[in-house]
Amino acid sequence: MRLWKLLGLAGLAGVAATGAVLARGERRRRAHTPEEIRTRLRERHAALADVPEPVTTAELVSGRGHRLARVLRRR
Repeated sequence: MRLWKLLGLAGLAGVAATGAVLARGERRRRAHTPEEIRTRLRERHAALADVPEPVTTAELVSGRGHRLARVLRRR
């Protein structure tokens, strides 16, 4: 019987700890104003806009000395 009491208390402690973690995360999320969130999103978008475009296949195989161009020419 004592084992069941210990298991029940451990379960209650786990539920309480989970609730505390969730409440802390909710408080952090609600601490920001909507304008702060918009500003952060705009900054992240601007940072992604500066990323260069990926190299195309034509650019990869251009040039006579390029290894991939040589392999493709053999076929």
